[in-house]
Amino acid sequence: MAAYRAETDDVFRALADPGRRRLLDSLNARGGQTLRELCADMEMARQSVSKHLAVLEGAQLVSTVWRGREKLHYLNPAPINEISERWIDQYDRDRVRALSDLKRALEDHPMDKPSFVYTTYIRTTPERLWLALTDPAFTERYWGLALESDWTTGSTFAVHQWGVTMADPEQVILESEPYRRLSYTWHTFTPEWREVVRERIGFPEEFLERVAAEPRSRVTFEIEELGELVKLTVVHDGFEPGSAVLATISQGWPHILSNLKTLLETGETLPPPAAPAAGSASGSRA
Repeated sequence: MAAYRAETDDVFRALADPGRRRLLDSLNARGGQTLRELCADMEMARQSVSKHLAVLEGAQLVSTVWRGREKLHYLNPAPINEISERWIDQYDRDRVRALSDLKRALEDHPMDKPSFVYTTYIRTTPERLWLALTDPAFTERYWGLALESDWTTGSTFAVHQWGVTMADPEQVILESEPYRRLSYTWHTFTPEWREVVRERIGFPEEFLERVAAEPRSRVTFEIEELGELVKLTVVHDGFEPGSAVLATISQGWPHILSNLKTLLETGETLPPPAAPAAGSASGSRA
């Protein structure tokens, strides 16, 4: 509990500075910016922007990803999401609307940059986290679907949800380095899956046709051991501008990853979202 209070204090201290809040606003509007791009929008020296970013990274409010020689910065909504889920509902929401706004993340970005980046810290081991990402019984508990594969690079995998199996030769494992890194293509939006989603959730046919027509995206899990904690960074990319899938996974992933963290740390899962998103396409447990 003391560690959690310290982490929460870091978040609020980081948010107390108006310059840092402006940086988060900028990243909320457009993720994947370099230091140079961020400096162009700020009326302060490059060194000052760098110091502010260091504070935000220390509070886990900003995640970074290297693409070639460029360091790209993304708003990480995980700390805000965790604060909200644990105790923000006790207070007047009008007083914390700015925090709620920060949970809306990562809209449209150029295709050469990751489109969704989320970092969370879990009190577990890399081995147990890997099991949670790859064992069907585990994924069923916090995700509401079962993933089956031998989890070797180049292998295919199957997704089982609501009595429907999604399998496709292009549904493959891209990278598999146990306990460190896992990457795979996103599942196929099969006609059978679309029919079940339409019946269970009531999504319009136009939306389902749109997501089925989009290029296949990919998701990558990066695992880093940090003493008693494990840092998990999820990068979901490969989207076109205006992607309907991106819009839904950006809402779904935070709940799934919070559910995963809660399950690994407490053995229990969170209540289901009040308004489910687009099934496995959105990363929800609908």
